[in-house]
Amino acid sequence: MEYFCGLDVATVETAVCVVDDHGEVHLEVKVATDPQALLAALKPFLSRLRRVGHEAGSLSPWLHPELVKLGIPAVCLETRHVRAAMAAQRNKTDQKDALGIAHMMRTGWFRRAHVKTPECYRLRLLLTHRRNLKRKFLDLENAIRHSLKAFGIRLNGTGRTGFEAAVREAVAQDELTRDLMDAMLSARAALWKQYKRLHQLVVQFVARHELCRRFMAIPGVGPVAALSFMTAVEDPARFRRSRDVAAYFGLTSRRWQSGTSIDVQGRISKAGDPDVRRALYEAASALMTRFRGKDKVKRWGESLAKRGSHRKATVAVARKRAVIMHAMWSDGTFYVGDPSANEADVAARAKGKELRLLGAQALRGL
Repeated sequence: MEYFCGLDVATVETAVCVVDDHGEVHLEVKVATDPQALLAALKPFLSRLRRVGHEAGSLSPWLHPELVKLGIPAVCLETRHVRAAMAAQRNKTDQKDALGIAHMMRTGWFRRAHVKTPECYRLRLLLTHRRNLKRKFLDLENAIRHSLKAFGIRLNGTGRTGFEAAVREAVAQDELTRDLMDAMLSARAALWKQYKRLHQLVVQFVARHELCRRFMAIPGVGPVAALSFMTAVEDPARFRRSRDVAAYFGLTSRRWQSGTSIDVQGRISKAGDPDVRRALYEAASALMTRFRGKDKVKRWGESLAKRGSHRKATVAVARKRAVIMHAMWSDGTFYVGDPSANEADVAARAKGKELRLLGAQALRGL
């Protein structure tokens, strides 16, 4: 007889359910969310325990490797797949969720989620907090702009450099508003300083990483897009085909088919990491609107834009960019946007971009 286990992991306690290969429940208990406590609960079944499933969550990067180290056959499950499998439950409780995951382990109807290495998660954390600081900075700036409209002050045409001086000048005659805006502007300046600090860390890492520098040889791809793509994929061997990466990041269209009368192909699925999808879209937009050189993908995107819309063409270019970047990573090749360019020109362009990146890094260090 073999046993299968489901774990419904929470911050403090984890619901544990063990079933056999016939579906009979042998254990239902709650223990502390700790690898040693889980090992103690599963010890009577460990010799014949085939799979232990837990849903991907915020604790997965820590809990999953620890369970594997203790000899527990842990499987990290894709969240969307688990949610769809549990949708038929009348009542949702921790105990029922653990039982449902245990039956998924027993039947084999599950999809594994990739658990990244701690080093990769640290880089993802750097990108996440950089994004958070930037959003909070923009929220404060927009709040200042909006609040001054009550007094008829409209900061139209004011850029980021002259924003603080323009605000101080506008409220100089009102003591209360001047003190209020001084506090808001001080918070804004502190957020901007720390945001630039995290952005510099991103640039420094990308400047030292050979793969990211190769990605940046692609027109429109900057440090954030290169690092976001690398940390989201982590291992190119996870994907059997390069075009699977586009679907992984939600850049392929949805499809709803039923019988012979209904076959609807809709907008992109937007599955996967939204930050990577946004970075790829921004890189594609920069290629389509700012890059002035010759590029085969750009010409292809422009032909799509003429037949449809610019936004749909940009999404298609972003999808193709993801496929190209994965293929470059798998094959160890370099990007050649213009088929008529020789290898010396491609190498010179990549080297020039690398030198500009290193130069920008050196200037920030002064």
